[in-house]
Amino acid sequence: MSKPAPNGELTIFVVDDDDAFRDSLCWLLESTNRPIQTFESGERFLADYKGTPGCLLLDIRMPGLNGLALQQELNTRGVRLPTLILTGHGDIPMAVTAIKNGALDFVEKPFDDQVLLDHVDKALSLADQWHQEQQQRQQLLQRWDTLSKREKQVMELVVSGSANKVIAESLKISPKTVEVHRARVMSKMEAESLADLVNQAHRIDALSKLLS
Repeated sequence: MSKPAPNGELTIFVVDDDDAFRDSLCWLLESTNRPIQTFESGERFLADYKGTPGCLLLDIRMPGLNGLALQQELNTRGVRLPTLILTGHGDIPMAVTAIKNGALDFVEKPFDDQVLLDHVDKALSLADQWHQEQQQRQQLLQRWDTLSKREKQVMELVVSGSANKVIAESLKISPKTVEVHRARVMSKMEAESLADLVNQAHRIDALSKLLS
């Protein structure tokens, strides 16, 4: 019982090997009015997941790839999904390990419906925040990529605090040409001020180090 997510809408992913439990959980989660996708195994989730933003409800004990192993594999792949661990009483030590590995929280079976829905709501809010931050990072890098090689050189010197005359001497171009490049940089980067441009440059530098 799965509903596909249109246009990258936040989706609730459920991974649990118990067919009846998945179905009942899916019915409960329909009250969130979010797309829901269910998987009977960690292997199936890994095979089908396409990077859609959302949150993950993950059973910790499953045959084959268990919840901890799936979580670790997602971490290795750099997949960021706020994850709620669904656990039985005897699985709590494993759930604590999952929390240490980055899971948002764990919900003990059997659970109160409203408690679970509250946890899911928090997870979706965090997923939305992460998704927006990712989009902002992508847009920033896309703007950077629109700059010509010379415009990037000018931007780097501008944010370092160099005056137009110093930039002109450094790049062996006229101060007027520096002004033209500087204006284009501000426009293409959609910078509202020099301070905004400096902030963007710092973020680009951090992202470049992260991606290298």
